[in-house]
Amino acid sequence: MELRDKTILLTGASSGIGLALGRALSRERVKLALLARREEILERLAAEWSGSGTDILPLRCDVSKREDVRKSCLKVKARFGPVDIAILNSGTGHRQDIEHFDVEKAKAIFDVNVFGLLYFVEELLPDFLLRREGMIVGVSSLSDCRGFPRSGFYNASKAAATHLLESLRIELKPYRVKVVTVKPGFVESEITERNKYPMPFLMSADKAAGIIVKGIKKGKRLIQFPRPTVLGCALLRSMPDSLYEKFAGRITK
Repeated sequence: MELRDKTILLTGASSGIGLALGRALSRERVKLALLARREEILERLAAEWSGSGTDILPLRCDVSKREDVRKSCLKVKARFGPVDIAILNSGTGHRQDIEHFDVEKAKAIFDVNVFGLLYFVEELLPDFLLRREGMIVGVSSLSDCRGFPRSGFYNASKAAATHLLESLRIELKPYRVKVVTVKPGFVESEITERNKYPMPFLMSADKAAGIIVKGIKKGKRLIQFPRPTVLGCALLRSMPDSLYEKFAGRITK
């Protein structure tokens, strides 16, 4: 797929994979809408990348708020016309101990990782269905494979995102709307900076962005990396529950 002149909407564009994706896409001469809560960062990035031949629109948007999403989509359409590719990358996560179980933390994670994706799908689908073209790229995670100790809220939100994207892929195929699921392993970001445990095969955000952009151009339905983590997660998924629980229980000690 040729990206040049496409209108691309990118969420979570102020840090991590999102920032790296914005940088990579700015070199593709596209019409690029950068969305995140930290508007000042987006404006600085837009100024830095403006000489690349890409038309950039920075927009403050809290993806957990339906009205923010609606207004942002209207602004993008007013500036660039209908969106061709929506890269729904916003994500958040918090570790939690069982002694401090807090449903509000779960809600905050699901509001961003699940509903933040669904709100955009809801807004963009009418145009996609009418035009019978478009692409939704949803960023999930390889952590969707099992429930890991202290990460249940995050794992569950990513599993939900993965299954929603799979359902959409099947339902939208007759309309020629493509749905791509991105499942990274550990990637340098503000979230991984908080992790106090080993993160095997930790990858730079720029390398991850390069893999994602390449996968989008090739028309892949599933982009997952790095390979050792993909294989490791497949092994964990295939483990009998009793064996996995014994293995994972050691993490809590």
